[in-house]
Amino acid sequence: MKVKISRISGFTLVEIMIVVAIIGLLAAIAIPNFVRARQTSQADACISNLQQLDSAVQQWALENGGGPASSVTLDDAKPYLGRSAAGEIPRCPAGGTYAVTDVSSRPTCGLGDSVTPAHVLSL
Repeated sequence: MKVKISRISGFTLVEIMIVVAIIGLLAAIAIPNFVRARQTSQADACISNLQQLDSAVQQWALENGGGPASSVTLDDAKPYLGRSAAGEIPRCPAGGTYAVTDVSSRPTCGLGDSVTPAHVLSL
């Protein structure tokens, strides 16, 4: 009588646990970096939008003879943003809101310094 020995190869429980532990370790390292990269890119996009708004306000002041103390609104700057025929105010990718007061003041984001990295247009 012949005894059949089957050799079905597979992974042991220990090998599978080691692989899962390595994947978990890599995820623990990678996820915070992805979150930080997202926050940085949102702040960079917001600052770019603030620069566009500042340029639009300055163009409005040049064309309408506004001085440094002249009051300006976002609706005044719309035609100078160059986004579409109707004019479109950009949106903060992190959910903040933009505001302008006068020609000499820089536009601000509602999030400002309350988030890291800050959404502030520097000099």
